[in-house]
Amino acid sequence: MLIIAGLGNPGSKYAGNRHNIGFMAADAIHRRHGFSPWSKKFKAEISEGELGGEKVLLIKPQTYMNLSGEAVGEAMRFYKLQPSDLVAIYDELDLPPGKARLKIGGGNGGHNGIRSLDAHCGKDYRRLRLGIGHPGVKELVQHHVLGDFAKADQAWLQPLLETLADNADMLVRKEDSQLMNKLALAVGGKAEAEAEADKPKPEKKPAAQSHIHQARHPQPKLPATGPMAEMLKKMFGNKGE
Repeated sequence: MLIIAGLGNPGSKYAGNRHNIGFMAADAIHRRHGFSPWSKKFKAEISEGELGGEKVLLIKPQTYMNLSGEAVGEAMRFYKLQPSDLVAIYDELDLPPGKARLKIGGGNGGHNGIRSLDAHCGKDYRRLRLGIGHPGVKELVQHHVLGDFAKADQAWLQPLLETLADNADMLVRKEDSQLMNKLALAVGGKAEAEAEADKPKPEKKPAAQSHIHQARHPQPKLPATGPMAEMLKKMFGNKGE
């Protein structure tokens, strides 16, 4: 059995927040794969289903983000699962919008939901981080994280969530690199455009001389035969060969 935990804050007030992208991912998987209706258990909303031939429990902790581990840890103990049976999906400030990374273990990166999971579930679980970008200065982080996604964000957010839902069975089969490739391709158009925009502009090459300029300033014509031609061949070699 695998637990897929989407992290976020409960209630309509937070539903569209960047901090709730984990909830959004869990909801997308739930819709796509015909999981059971959401029910309340383990201080969370849970839903059971199947992905890739294996039983999966979707869980959205209702303890607020900072206490996410209480709910997930309770579910893991009930089903007698190990950290390797858990995938957590959550927002990542230090990744550009639309970028995704998946790894086993590691630090919490200042994310209080992950800090709570580490404390209650162990650390060696898989962490699917979905980039929401950084506002640039520390003072704006809280407003950014607890702010709703902008309309412009939908250009990458919806393809990202839909592709994750379409390929959620890869999480069961632990085809992590293949899943990352699919997510990258889903938002590739935007990512490539941003990369191009960030590239330094190439230096302008001198413009080719016009036919008029060439006519006014003709290049000297080198002899093709005779003693001078032979001497030039010896000095510079025959570049045509």
